[in-house]
Amino acid sequence: MAVHETKELLEWISAGNAEVHVSVEKTTLDECFPWRYDDVTGSICNPGNSFFRISGLRVTRSGETVLSQPIIVQDEIGYLGIIRRRIDGEMHYLMQAKIEPGNINKIQLSPTIQATKSNFTCRHGGSRPAYLEHFMNASGYRVVADRIQSEQSSRFLGKRNRNIIIEIDGDIEVLPSHRWMTMRQIKELMRVDNLVNMDTRTVLSCLPPEGEADEFTDLAMYRSAEGGRNGSATEIIGYMNDYKMFDETERRLVPLYSLDDWEMRDGEFVCREPYSFRVVFCDIEIEGREVRRWRQPLLEATGPATFGLMTRVIGGVREFLVRGTPEAGCFDRIELGPSVQREYVRDGAEDTAVDKLFDAHLKSGEGVQFDTLLSEEGGRFYHEQNRNVVVDIGADELPEPPAGYFWTDYKTLGTFIRSSNCLNIQLRNLMSVLKW
Repeated sequence: MAVHETKELLEWISAGNAEVHVSVEKTTLDECFPWRYDDVTGSICNPGNSFFRISGLRVTRSGETVLSQPIIVQDEIGYLGIIRRRIDGEMHYLMQAKIEPGNINKIQLSPTIQATKSNFTCRHGGSRPAYLEHFMNASGYRVVADRIQSEQSSRFLGKRNRNIIIEIDGDIEVLPSHRWMTMRQIKELMRVDNLVNMDTRTVLSCLPPEGEADEFTDLAMYRSAEGGRNGSATEIIGYMNDYKMFDETERRLVPLYSLDDWEMRDGEFVCREPYSFRVVFCDIEIEGREVRRWRQPLLEATGPATFGLMTRVIGGVREFLVRGTPEAGCFDRIELGPSVQREYVRDGAEDTAVDKLFDAHLKSGEGVQFDTLLSEEGGRFYHEQNRNVVVDIGADELPEPPAGYFWTDYKTLGTFIRSSNCLNIQLRNLMSVLKW
């Protein structure tokens, strides 16, 4: 059973990047065969309506449009799965060196399997993903986590994937595209820009911190995982349920070409006003994929967003500041998000006391525990990297947060993760980078 030092893992990734052929060239919709604009559905899709389509979304309140943008519609749930096993007394996770067309740097560390339903049912005409049978027959192993979790609700309409971790006892074949890694190594690699992909981060967020108190580098984190913030769950649930009951916005799919302020320009579908993303069309060739060459649309961000999680220690227990965050494509209207969630192009909302405190710490560097550019999903997004920041603040810096923000412990967040559609992907990703 091969176990590798972190230096060897980095060398393995570097060698793969040097050897593999990847070509992603922007083209136009007319040249992006078999994708086309369908006048009947009003969306950009392929003839079989497989994988996904890009439609228009219009959100209104009291008859007035409050948001008008393209959105990805992908009515299927895929696998994001990791196999783990104990090697020489330490838990290891089987990770994959995978290239997605939108990746900014070719190879990123992905889960053991990362496949849409269209992929693993071979609607693309290619081969089945490696290790699929382990997850199709998960009941034959110890299921450590199995959750349906949301994707980026500013880009997808109600998109969810199955986040699953299974634990095995015996040996399995390790393909050249995969390596065993410890949690310590994965968290160390998360501090390298754009190396550990979004899918790995969301799956690992489903794991509770493990070990005895003396195994934690942060004793306050251990106490937080054990619980300590009484009543925060009830307060959060009440706020979220009130929003779901009384929110009066209405959303509906409309023809893409009917969207206000959007147009096809220079081969891209763009907003006439500054916006956080555009739709581009790509001709793709990647060695080692189930299908080597294809074309597809991708969403390209106009710049990096900022996702920040503020934390503090009260009475020896680490707490985290979260916020009820509604988004246009959210499956159930609202989810818990991080303390700060800002797109590159701001929507004009005024900064809260939380934003101002976060920015002050970011500017001075005081309390910044993590600050790394991490990529979003490369199968649908082109070169999208966002700034992920964890900031430790003083116990008395924000005693009473604004309405909609809540201080809570890790145990409460873990409880919400075990229920689908409660924590958004930005918060889950930030939870995955925390030190135990």
